[in-house]
Amino acid sequence: MRNYFIIDKDPESIQSIKNVLEDYETFNCIGISCTYTNAMNIILKENPDVVFFNIDNVIENPFEFAQELNLFNEGFPVFIAISSSKKNVYEVIKTGFFDFLLNPLAELEIRKTVLKILKKIPAQSRKTICLKSYKDYQYLKTDEILYLKADNNTTDFYMNDGNIVNAYKTLKTFENILPNNFHRIHKSYIINKNFISRIQFGKSTCTIKRNSHEVPFTKTYITSIKRINKSLSEYSYLSVS
Repeated sequence: MRNYFIIDKDPESIQSIKNVLEDYETFNCIGISCTYTNAMNIILKENPDVVFFNIDNVIENPFEFAQELNLFNEGFPVFIAISSSKKNVYEVIKTGFFDFLLNPLAELEIRKTVLKILKKIPAQSRKTICLKSYKDYQYLKTDEILYLKADNNTTDFYMNDGNIVNAYKTLKTFENILPNNFHRIHKSYIINKNFISRIQFGKSTCTIKRNSHEVPFTKTYITSIKRINKSLSEYSYLSVS
């Protein structure tokens, strides 16, 4: 999950950002502010991954604000500048902002920025994913997930402790947000390679070390299986049975 924060006081601008980011399961809005004290406090407390910052008359000396935050916060957020003019673009670049959006905000330009952010903040940095259902939020640690199984338009998470957690999203949704130790090996399965104890190419199965459960793979995803095998076979020896 990538948390984002908005520094702005324009309702249309704020809603434009939120509308686009709602299309991506990986983003979560942690707040909105237009005052120096509140914005600084929330960013230092919550440590968001991304900050959308309207630099036009929202907070006095916006570039000093960003520089000051960098002094306090070791994990400096990705800052996206928003302005109705290009006159401060040089200062935006000099201060280390990641991107610039021109007001009024266009959906396409916001979406381009979001895709840049997804590339900038890789999935492997994510330790937890959030499953949302109405007002119910459930958090799963990715290093405790054995594998995922598709069930029509829902997904079952098979956990290290034996629990099975259901999510009302397709497998494809989670394929795009899981860390890089997760691999799609079947149209119905994504597996955590860290829990694989055996790959049997003859049977087309991967064995899970915790419960000896065999997860099938298909030729369609054989490239993923070979990649897993290569990463797990750094030191391999011939076994005589």
